Amino acid sequence: MAARRKANRILAAVLVPLTLLTLAAMAALWPSGSREGLTLANPYAAAPGVTFDTGRIQRVVTESCTSGTAGENTAQDSTTQNGAGGGSQCTFAFTEPDKGGNPVKVVINPDIAKSHGVKVGDNIRYLNLSKAQAAATGADAPAAQGSPSYVFVDFVRTMPIILLAILYAVVVVAVARWRGLRALIGLVGAYFVLVSFMLPGLVEGKPPLLLALVGSTVIMIGVLYFAHGFSARTSTALLGTIFGLGITALLAAWATDAANLAGVGSHDAATLVNISDRISISGIILCGLIISGLGVLNDVTITQSSAVWELYELAPNTSARKLFSSAMRIGRDHIASTVYTIAFAYAGAALPILIIVMLYNRPLGEALTSAELSEEVIRTLVGSIGLVLAIPVTTLIAVLVVKATGVRSAELGRPSGADHQPGPARPLGGHAITADDVEDTGALAAAAAVAGRESEADAPPATRRGRRAAQRD
Repeated sequence: MAARRKANRILAAVLVPLTLLTLAAMAALWPSGSREGLTLANPYAAAPGVTFDTGRIQRVVTESCTSGTAGENTAQDSTTQNGAGGGSQCTFAFTEPDKGGNPVKVVINPDIAKSHGVKVGDNIRYLNLSKAQAAATGADAPAAQGSPSYVFVDFVRTMPIILLAILYAVVVVAVARWRGLRALIGLVGAYFVLVSFMLPGLVEGKPPLLLALVGSTVIMIGVLYFAHGFSARTSTALLGTIFGLGITALLAAWATDAANLAGVGSHDAATLVNISDRISISGIILCGLIISGLGVLNDVTITQSSAVWELYELAPNTSARKLFSSAMRIGRDHIASTVYTIAFAYAGAALPILIIVMLYNRPLGEALTSAELSEEVIRTLVGSIGLVLAIPVTTLIAVLVVKATGVRSAELGRPSGADHQPGPARPLGGHAITADDVEDTGALAAAAAVAGRESEADAPPATRRGRRAAQRD
């Protein structure tokens, strides 16, 4: 405990000023919350008399797009309607409103009908135009022939998402217990920083690089300490994470400018450009490059820090060089797996774009550097470089910290005590084994375990009866 307190003091001398500086920068950059001058049409805003309703599909039919109005319930099934009549064919869903009443006839968007489709039992959200149409025509009945009164908007996904969220929380808490619960609470806090600080700051035109660095550092400080507790290994992981964030930010700033990432291929980016002159799409892309690697970066740094501490507590007499090389064997495996993780995560998110680019039959090099894919490629490369460099730095910091604590009272496999003095490692098989005599972490663990068993066998009996029996022997 004394050694850990000493390590915490060393790390606090670095992290406390850094934390105070970060909080001061966050206070200086905190957005005002004003949205004056921002004009954005809400696609879910309804005209007078128009409402968004929900309901459950009872029956699905395919018939002529001009046949009947929403009030008709006499449409035939698609099997009897194919080939009958002329004109385009549309998909309609007879839906029972959640607020009660007779089923209504909802027209399904052609893209939904062709891609995913709808089926009986689906919960949908639809636009109710019946009252507005009746007011416009001055009649009690809905609109004229061929004009739909109920239009599909979206699926209602509330229940599946709630069930998945509950299952996720239960699994995390069941496996990780109290630490898993704290991690979930920390995730909520991280999204609060993102929504209340970073996003409004980008809208108000705050410096994107500084905004991303400050917000990401605050998130990592809160998440790491809240989930893993205040300890030397957590502080070490935080230092490695901040280093990785710095490298990622510098590379992202250079790549955004050098590769001319303007976001012109995105419909959402074009929408943001048109609503305000203060919003910088390049700045948003830069901020996104930094934020996207936070989770994986946190993963590798906390793992490396814990690996160094566990190896050192297993064999306290290990030299710094041997400890670093042993931990880096773990780190190299982690590097390989996380590089694949980032690459495939981004590939999965951009799968529709990848398919479209493939269908263009463009050369591979030209496709990877195109406006559609260049942002994802650069995000993968920048995030991977940051996390790869963070692993050796975190390992080095952890080795320096555990060596600076001065733990020398415990021999390999033997408990420390007031009457126990430091000495060489216990002989194994006639030879004094030290950590530098083995080339593998597993062999080091085996040597420590054998030494511990021999030390327990040679230790004096703890009771008076045991000491008498030993004297008789």
